Amino acid sequence: MKIAVLLLAAGSGSRFGGVVPKQYVQVAEQAIILHTLKSLAAEPRIALIQPVLAAGDGHFAELVKDQHYPFEILPPVVGGAERSISMRRGLDALPADVQMVAVHDAARPLPSQALLADVLDVAERFGAAVPGIAVHDTIKRIDAAGKVLQTLERDVLRAVQTPQVARRDWFEQAMLSQCDRLHRFTDDASLLEAAGFEVHISRGDGRNRKITTQEDLIWLQSELYKGEDTQCQ
Repeated sequence: MKIAVLLLAAGSGSRFGGVVPKQYVQVAEQAIILHTLKSLAAEPRIALIQPVLAAGDGHFAELVKDQHYPFEILPPVVGGAERSISMRRGLDALPADVQMVAVHDAARPLPSQALLADVLDVAERFGAAVPGIAVHDTIKRIDAAGKVLQTLERDVLRAVQTPQVARRDWFEQAMLSQCDRLHRFTDDASLLEAAGFEVHISRGDGRNRKITTQEDLIWLQSELYKGEDTQCQ
């Protein structure tokens, strides 16, 4: 089964701030997106990377030109203002023989080899999978005025991550069936769910954190330098 990753890097990163898009910020002497590609390279079943970039992105090509990976990096496509637009353009650009698609945030640089293997295993078995981690805080559902309507049962809740993986034809069918509501979906799994496809949870990882704020960047720096210290021991 040929597997491709849609590497989404077209967002504005408004919550992060700064002049340089967050995926290109240097951490431990490399741009965040290079750490992401290095992590993805640990999973041998990934055959292709389809970058989905913002219009006018001049960073990506320069960063990867001297890098060597076990997968092929396809020519980037331009994404859109919404995740669903970026995803659709990425899907359309994939070669016809790709059967399974993993959608991953470029600013989520530390998916472990175990996480990648598990999400692909579960997706190959059931058709679609997303990594999820248990929720430890109490979660309450509220109304527009802030009134608590319900306290949710933590045991049946999961915070989901990427890569979110599914059969290519499922993603394509879901986008067609939900074409007038695509802007409502904040993740790829919810699109599949709305279209009637079953999505299963695979093993998540607390280190598979999306870099969204400056605090996340400080955390990433600590994690990467911690890894270097471990390797030197």
